[in-house]
Amino acid sequence: MKKLDWYILNKLLVSFVFCMLLFTVIAVAIDTSEKSDDFVKTGLSGWQIFTKYYTGFIPFIWSLLFPLFVFIAVIFFTSKMAMRSEIIAILASGTRFMRFLRPYMVGGLLLSGILFLGRTYFIPMANDTMNTFKKTYLDKNDPLKQISNVTCTTCFYKRVDADTYMGVKNFDMAAKRSNGPFFMDRVKNGKVVYNLRAASLRWDTTNRQRRWIAENVVERQVDSLGERVKQLKEKVVRLNIAPDELVKDEYLKDKLTTPQLRRLIKNEQLRGTEGLNALRVELYKRAAAPFTVLLLTFIGAVIASRKTRGGSGMHLALGIVIAAVFIIADQFSTVFAVKSSFPPILAAWIPNIVFSLVAWRLYLMAPK
Repeated sequence: MKKLDWYILNKLLVSFVFCMLLFTVIAVAIDTSEKSDDFVKTGLSGWQIFTKYYTGFIPFIWSLLFPLFVFIAVIFFTSKMAMRSEIIAILASGTRFMRFLRPYMVGGLLLSGILFLGRTYFIPMANDTMNTFKKTYLDKNDPLKQISNVTCTTCFYKRVDADTYMGVKNFDMAAKRSNGPFFMDRVKNGKVVYNLRAASLRWDTTNRQRRWIAENVVERQVDSLGERVKQLKEKVVRLNIAPDELVKDEYLKDKLTTPQLRRLIKNEQLRGTEGLNALRVELYKRAAAPFTVLLLTFIGAVIASRKTRGGSGMHLALGIVIAAVFIIADQFSTVFAVKSSFPPILAAWIPNIVFSLVAWRLYLMAPK
């Protein structure tokens, strides 16, 4: 790293921080104006709203727009250098174009590492803070949420494994027991071979193993000998499910760290749960996002290094168009993966793959 490299790297980091702070202020202002009525209804002070909501919202916005912040920062300061003929002087001194791009790649790798660590561990904790506030104060005032909550919110239906299904009604999370009926069915070759009905179900807190106790049980087994029925006062039921796993949490994938998300997907796969593409897309996008930062850094440097008549405005306009196309492609691939059979890993990486080809084409066309 020479003096010129440190000069470019310093410009990149300073411009990035400036863009991040500027867009954060804009995002917070817009979000506050949209939710001002809901904030008033909570009865909380401004400081309480900031500590319980915006300490999670701000890192969420940083994570969401991080690649865009880097892209705009690179275009902004590189375009200024091009307009002052600094890049022409650098290349005229005998510096190869790829060597000129080295500090950009170093800065991109640094920022990619920050985003990777953030999305793996720290951003999920911020999402937990923000989503807890939403569930506690905002969702109850949302008409769409109220419509979705018309059904029983304490009733749970889960697939325990590939062959076993269970359901419980009126489950109390605090007491870890149900005040309503419980059932469990086991299916083999399309037929129910085992059925259990109980008046209630409780979590056995005295035992370290994952076991439940069903009360007032009626147990049926069906085989080649016919149907056999047992009535028991209590029966130990071993389910690979803990009480907190019964909670219906639409924000779950956003607040789990990457290791926790991997474990969740693995457990749900063992249970034979369907519809896991949303979780898989989230997992793969956490790995793809840092590469996106590096890719957009490269594209921004190549685009803005050309001196044009339109100046910085032309570079920024072209950059915004490319960023918009990238975001649209990313959203389309995500929707296809979640709603259809499109492979989640391909949905997370296909925008990067396509724009890698675009980046290579732009590099070949760049003046050197």
